[in-house]
Amino acid sequence: MALRVEGTKALAETTVDKLADDMAEAILSGEFAPGSRLDEQLLAQRYAVSRTPVREALRQLATTGLIEVRPRRGAIVTQVTPAQLEELFVAMGELEATCARLAAMSMLPTERRRLQALHERMGVLARQGDALAFADCNHDLHTMIYAGAHNGVLADMTQALRRRLAPFRRAQFHLEGRLPRSLSEHDAVIAAIVRGDAAGAHTAMLHHVTLVERSFEELCEEQVRNP
Repeated sequence: MALRVEGTKALAETTVDKLADDMAEAILSGEFAPGSRLDEQLLAQRYAVSRTPVREALRQLATTGLIEVRPRRGAIVTQVTPAQLEELFVAMGELEATCARLAAMSMLPTERRRLQALHERMGVLARQGDALAFADCNHDLHTMIYAGAHNGVLADMTQALRRRLAPFRRAQFHLEGRLPRSLSEHDAVIAAIVRGDAAGAHTAMLHHVTLVERSFEELCEEQVRNP
């Protein structure tokens, strides 16, 4: 019975996560325009689910800043300005670079091997062009680096900010040629961490997050040119 309950809970969480990703993509593509109201019933019909996962997915999106939940109006799509997004990415870059630097200093040999193995698996996914699986592994890779810093406070802060930027970071993998470029950027980060090069890991991660932001901007420009 306990296993069945846990399995059901995991399935529900997967449904909510997938739903939140799909809704975020619709917002970022402009399908749900800034200022528009997201009706729970209409969303449930659109995605063929009940209103419960829709409500949970909206709560997730509210933490990213993509939507705002207002009293008596429900969920409203917000307008994230380029200046706001730049501030978020600058902060993200500094936090992740610090995590990478500390990970290079603190990771145990087993942690470094697991990190390298995941990076190699992502190489296969990049060659296959599997953007969805690559994005999932990318999340795991960065989470490993946060944990490898062995600083719980820093890891929590970095995870919280990453949740706010998650839709934007996932979206950039739709850009043509982004997977191999992301893999190449990871090469520099992972190599520095594995060999214990703290300064190199910091520099490589900061460069990587800067290019993530630039890739998202390119994707937005591409969508404007080809609506």
